[in-house]
Amino acid sequence: MQERLDYVTLSPGRVVDLGCSRGGSFPGLAARYPDAELIGVDLVPAMLKVASTPPPVWQRWFGLGRPSGPLRLAADAVCLPLAAGSAGLLWSNLLLHWLDDPLPVMREAHRVIETGGLFMFSTLGPDTLKELRKAFGDGYVHTQRFIDMHDLGDMLLAAGFADPVMDMEVVTLTYDDLDSLLAELRAAGSGCAMNGRLAGLCGRRTWHEARLAYEKMRQQGKLPASFEVVYGHAWRAAPKASGDGRSIIRFDRERRR
Repeated sequence: MQERLDYVTLSPGRVVDLGCSRGGSFPGLAARYPDAELIGVDLVPAMLKVASTPPPVWQRWFGLGRPSGPLRLAADAVCLPLAAGSAGLLWSNLLLHWLDDPLPVMREAHRVIETGGLFMFSTLGPDTLKELRKAFGDGYVHTQRFIDMHDLGDMLLAAGFADPVMDMEVVTLTYDDLDSLLAELRAAGSGCAMNGRLAGLCGRRTWHEARLAYEKMRQQGKLPASFEVVYGHAWRAAPKASGDGRSIIRFDRERRR
């Protein structure tokens, strides 16, 4: 995902990694924007304890750099403890698909990003785990309902962003068996964020039938699992102005109720 920043011109004073998890994006962002303040935000405090990238040894020896690494904040993505217009880049790698509705997070991102700043994210699209859903075939929700990239683009516009760009790719991973896939999903914290989920109440017969159905999809000795990775970015544009130079501010009656 970071190579997509090669195609934008940006010199942010502050970079916010929203949903930073263990800090996997920190090294690349810090290297790309060495003069920017880097802040990692995650809802889970335990993740923040390991999300640290200390400066190189030579910098620590001479007392340079920030020994504690990027600032890390435990916060909800819909209510960030950051001032309006305080970030030049808000980066979010594989966060939005955990949410029932990403729009409130996009609106909060728009609030935090400065005029001319960029919101860049990746998430998972509706073809993710399509084999698993097909294997169950019982009408219940066993995975998240992943949102189509065109709907995400509409949400960006609704949140106030300008010039959204969306694209996607499908990555197919392979596993020895269904248990290996499920173990990896659990290790990644994957469950189902949807309120209508069956709460994991699957009987033995359901699981047995799902295993048999998935086995029929085996190719070259492996079980496939598709992940549709959706990429998006959009800008916070300057407010539109009327002919006499006054700013035009959209009033959304529904949001104020």
